[in-house]
Amino acid sequence: MADYSIKGWCPGALRPMQSGDGLVLRIRPRMARLTAAQLTGIAEAALTHGNGIIELTARANLQLRGVTSQSHAPLIAALDALGLIDPDAQTESHRNVVLTPFWQGAETEALATQLYTALLQGPDLPGKFGFALDTGATRVLADTSADIRIERAASGGLILRADGAAGGQMVTAEEIVPMAMQMALWFVASGGITEGRGRMAAHPKIDMPFDTSQTPAPNAAFAPGAVPEGTLVGFEFGILRAEVLAEIASLAPCVRVTPWRMLLLQGGGVPKHAALITVANDPRLRILACTGAPGCPQALQETRALARRLAADVPQGKLLHVSGCGKGCAHPGVANLTLSATRHGFMILPQARAGGLGPVLAAQDITSETLRKAL
Repeated sequence: MADYSIKGWCPGALRPMQSGDGLVLRIRPRMARLTAAQLTGIAEAALTHGNGIIELTARANLQLRGVTSQSHAPLIAALDALGLIDPDAQTESHRNVVLTPFWQGAETEALATQLYTALLQGPDLPGKFGFALDTGATRVLADTSADIRIERAASGGLILRADGAAGGQMVTAEEIVPMAMQMALWFVASGGITEGRGRMAAHPKIDMPFDTSQTPAPNAAFAPGAVPEGTLVGFEFGILRAEVLAEIASLAPCVRVTPWRMLLLQGGGVPKHAALITVANDPRLRILACTGAPGCPQALQETRALARRLAADVPQGKLLHVSGCGKGCAHPGVANLTLSATRHGFMILPQARAGGLGPVLAAQDITSETLRKAL
């Protein structure tokens, strides 16, 4: 029996989630974009109504931590004044769309707006079911969690692809949103939802009425540093203090939020701050860890101190994932080495996801030699 429960939904702003350090509230930026004024306001709100900790999520959202039941309402009012709150919780939960941070021009903005509107009128989908709008010049969201993908084909056009399918169907700008909603309706009608949960990759795609002949373009990966659109900066575990966000806001007129726990700073300078990761070979990029105990009530062990201690021993090009339970919230996929917490220590899982079976070691017994043998 698992030592954790799967909630099947993600927190929002209007529907926060209880954690070990208070309520966790998630902001879903429209068009993956935040202005300097919005960044400043978020920083002030996080300090006034939370504990000042801001997290970047793997779905290009921001999470504010340490919110209380008393501070939640004034926090929502502050964020609403910044244009960051949806009319209601249902609207918020339906707007589960990840955009490429490198989008340009009016076409993608129009497509996203159409998709937001269509989702409000579409079927009820599981809380974690999401869409990827990967319509930049290069495909970049292949490793980002999504169930229905609009992305670049190897031929250069756009395709609609069900997550888990090898290929997709060529689509035009006029067809994209209607066909994406047809795919969502097919998912529901074909039994993709069980007890309110369901993901496209786990759904048998027998007799799926969509073409899968078009091959997706190669996926491009990015690290901190200069890109044509600005500068990508990262943060250890995707965490930054509100004061750092305010400092970024003072230098960059606009940022794009990425699903890689980085911010894309546009049109401004980069703060000289130790919390920022600005080079691709920083050891902190080789580790991922969830909140862990005691911040998460489901976590069985502390995670981040262990990951931080081991970071320098992780070879460049490898990834270490330290998970506080078997869910693997920080990294649902396979890592070169996953340390998955149990009540008695951590399972050592090479080339695996959290929640697998393997030998167990206490945290203090996990050393650079452990990593050398496992990696």
